[in-house]
Amino acid sequence: MVIVHLEPDGKTIEIPNVRSVLAVLNRLKLRSTMALVARDGELLTADRKLSNGDTLLVRKVTSAG
Repeated sequence: MVIVHLEPDGKTIEIPNVRSVLAVLNRLKLRSTMALVARDGELLTADRKLSNGDTLLVRKVTSAG
């Protein structure tokens, strides 16, 4: 299970059975260009593997045009 803190929503959710950042984004219905994902202060790319018990920060990025 991976714990995900969503910003700017301020929500925390648990996602079971995910092994990569891409899988987390898919479960959240986000593309890799729509969010920044960090673990322990380190930005992660979509291909990075995750471990059970990881805590992620998913920051949705918005365009202000």
